[in-house]
Amino acid sequence: MFLGIDVGTSCVKAVVTAASGEVLAQSSADLTVSRPHPLWSEQDPVAWVEAAHKAVLGLDATIRAGVEGVGLAGQMHGATLLGSDDKPLRPAILWNDGRSFAECAGLEAAEPRTREITGNIAMPGFTAPKLAWVRAHEPDVFAATKTVLLPKDFVRLALTGEKASDMSDSAGTLWLDVAARDWSDDMLAATGLNRSHMPRLHEGPEVTGTLREDVARSWGMGRVPVVAGAGDNAAGALGVGVLGDGQGMLSLGTSGVIFVANAAFRPNPAQAVHAFCHALPGVWHQMSVHLSAASCIDWAAKACNVPGPAEFFALAEGAGAEGAGAACGPELFLPYLSGERTPHNDPHIRAAFIGLGNESTTSRMAAAVLEGVAFAHADGIDALRAAGTQIDELCVIGGGSRSAHWGRILSSVLGVRLVYLHGGEVGPALGGARLAQMAVTGASAADVCTRPPVRAVIEPDPALAAALAPKRTRFRAAYAALSAI
Repeated sequence: MFLGIDVGTSCVKAVVTAASGEVLAQSSADLTVSRPHPLWSEQDPVAWVEAAHKAVLGLDATIRAGVEGVGLAGQMHGATLLGSDDKPLRPAILWNDGRSFAECAGLEAAEPRTREITGNIAMPGFTAPKLAWVRAHEPDVFAATKTVLLPKDFVRLALTGEKASDMSDSAGTLWLDVAARDWSDDMLAATGLNRSHMPRLHEGPEVTGTLREDVARSWGMGRVPVVAGAGDNAAGALGVGVLGDGQGMLSLGTSGVIFVANAAFRPNPAQAVHAFCHALPGVWHQMSVHLSAASCIDWAAKACNVPGPAEFFALAEGAGAEGAGAACGPELFLPYLSGERTPHNDPHIRAAFIGLGNESTTSRMAAAVLEGVAFAHADGIDALRAAGTQIDELCVIGGGSRSAHWGRILSSVLGVRLVYLHGGEVGPALGGARLAQMAVTGASAADVCTRPPVRAVIEPDPALAAALAPKRTRFRAAYAALSAI
């Protein structure tokens, strides 16, 4: 059996799989996010470790005792700054933190080859601009920083005592030469750092250490190997078998991601497409990233006094005359609760309802939220296609995959077939477990990272696409108008 641990934003999730790939057990422990100032988003790194222990101990003891290897997945980009004692010097600055927008321009000025080296435009979400911000605004903290780790890698340090990372997660730091799959000395120097501040680099299925004796004893398992793992999106892709060139995935979690595997490195920084290493050697991937997806559902449900996501989806589906559900009114929702990445790279933009009138209802507002997230993803998929990537089909994972109604909207707006898989909601922890299985057994990715059985398929609806097209045109105009003010 194999354990995958996903260090997410809202929770840490633990999943155990059998050699057959069957998910045997799941457990999770919640996390909270601190937003002490506008644009800020932080977490206590110690809370990740505590939640990881809680999630693993929430699994049945008999199952824990049979675990042969551990794989880590986690939220990307988080800047965890450690002092000489390997303890955090400040709260971690998270992926959806937008404070370092000015430092992004400074970083690209300091190293004019930034986009050539990394394949990516400098964005506030990436790790390097966060360190540039700390250097400028918290110089004492910066001077005391001896190591910078990503969230899952801080958990690895606590579990194994090792400072290591994988290619897919490290590609999101803006310190990696993504084509060469190695740290870039020039990018590190641009932020006043060097290789001594960085963890060792490994491919996803490589062993990085073993569980410390006290951790193994607490968890009731042997001192099993811990593999490098992957960033959350790459791990999620492995969980649904997205390995080959052109295979794709739509993740509807807190953020929204369209992920496409590539046999070669194909960047498109001009349109804020992410071009990163995949979790397997010799494979890369592209992503369009939207900082708010299912989080819009959670926010809107709370704001509209709806009990939860399931009720919100039902409300949206029944909106309009005779329950038309979509394209039923003029209401627009711009889903930029935390700013936006692809294609706008705009940390300042914020969400808005537009077109509300006396006739607007809560159900029509709910419908507008689902449509707005779909329109934002359509902007992202256009950027991927502009990079030469053909996308006809996407596997769907994440909490948002539970709504078939939302799937019909997304499929029609994106113009792609959506494939829903049994266990697709398990998420990145499943990919972590699969990487552990590859390391322990020596099995190939093709044998381990297979696509789960298909649960449902949603094809684009031409009539719905035509009905939503005018709203998408207004949506794009609304973004331009909103960003101007």
